[in-house]
Amino acid sequence: MPSGIEVTKAALDDFAKVQRRMLLAKKENAVETYADLKDEYLTLKALLNVSGVNLTDIDKIKE
Repeated sequence: MPSGIEVTKAALDDFAKVQRRMLLAKKENAVETYADLKDEYLTLKALLNVSGVNLTDIDKIKE
């Protein structure tokens, strides 16, 4: 079973990946893709907040 640190690390990696894809989708005006990614972004953001991660410096989307 993964430790809390391993789960948080995986969530941080996924959060960074989703943000990169959201920024690309926005640049390409891919509205539906952006909206789909935003759902995952919000879920990861909530998980990281509950885990006590400060997202101030790493949240590039700010939504």
